[in-house]
Amino acid sequence: MDEQLAARLAEVEEAFREVEAELSQPEVASDPSRLAELGKRHSELGAIVRLLEEWRRADQDRQEALELATEDPAMAPELKRLAEERAEEMERLEGEIRQAMIPKDPNDSKDVIVEIRAAAGGDEAAIWAGDLLRMYERYAESHGFKVEPMEASPSEAGGYTRVTIAVKGTGAYSRMKYEAGVHRVQRVPKTESQGRIHTSTATVAVLPEADEVEVDIDPSEVRVDVFRSQGPGGQSVNTTDSAVRLTHLPTGLVVSVQDEKSQLQNKEKAFRILRARLLAMRQAEKEAEVAGARRAQVGTGERAEKIRTYNYRENRVTDHRLGLTIKRLNEVLDGDLDEFVDALAAREQAERLASG
Repeated sequence: MDEQLAARLAEVEEAFREVEAELSQPEVASDPSRLAELGKRHSELGAIVRLLEEWRRADQDRQEALELATEDPAMAPELKRLAEERAEEMERLEGEIRQAMIPKDPNDSKDVIVEIRAAAGGDEAAIWAGDLLRMYERYAESHGFKVEPMEASPSEAGGYTRVTIAVKGTGAYSRMKYEAGVHRVQRVPKTESQGRIHTSTATVAVLPEADEVEVDIDPSEVRVDVFRSQGPGGQSVNTTDSAVRLTHLPTGLVVSVQDEKSQLQNKEKAFRILRARLLAMRQAEKEAEVAGARRAQVGTGERAEKIRTYNYRENRVTDHRLGLTIKRLNEVLDGDLDEFVDALAAREQAERLASG
């Protein structure tokens, strides 16, 4: 183990001791937010400390085996083999330690809220938004995640002008986060009689879901309006004021939900979406990016802004961040996204390792 890694591990051990000491303080137990933060930090640092302890045990075994080999020539070959085995174990553990010390995205373990909006392309963009929704539903199912409809604005032509789902399951954000951005489709629309290829886009925002401890919303800062749910074309779809619109006065964020028949359920879902947007905004500001991760992710939705292009005629999907093209369009649209996601995750990990 080189001196630089040893020095960093000494800092980890010191930080671990400090977290343990703080967790034992009575005032921490009465502060749910701080308790959750420290508990997560304790778990992360503890995993590294345990690996380091295993490495030290292996190193001790190796040294003892070599010392005994010099004292007992008859057992020397067997003891040297044992020393080699423990040295190999040390090498394996050092790799795991380096991996564990790569800075992690604090949101990776969270559930997510995925917002899909039709952008450039009119009716075809709305249909494309519906296709993306189906792709993500299939992808989530293939990873054992649960999909929960949150809110939707169907289009008369099919698809959606806007649709929001929650994806729940351990590591949902770590798999879904790379989908944020503009998705461009090139195909002949069903409504096109001349067989011409059209280009349309839909934007996708992926927001880590926040709980009430992480984002405490002051009720006095939220205006709540209720109204009748509207279907495509604006017609009323029920006779009660069950739809809910929240306006967060300090930020101007507006969330409308009308999917549930119960006003209470719609309100609960609207607050979940609002909390996720506020958390994303706070984190983006903290990282000195832009005022709102949602806007940073989706851009303006113009055709030229894209993370991925889906070309029907050529049966290809190209991820422009990676320069990777896969000629399996139907499989990708059926939720087979792992080749893209794994490559993007590997790239992010390499970047974090380089910066860590």
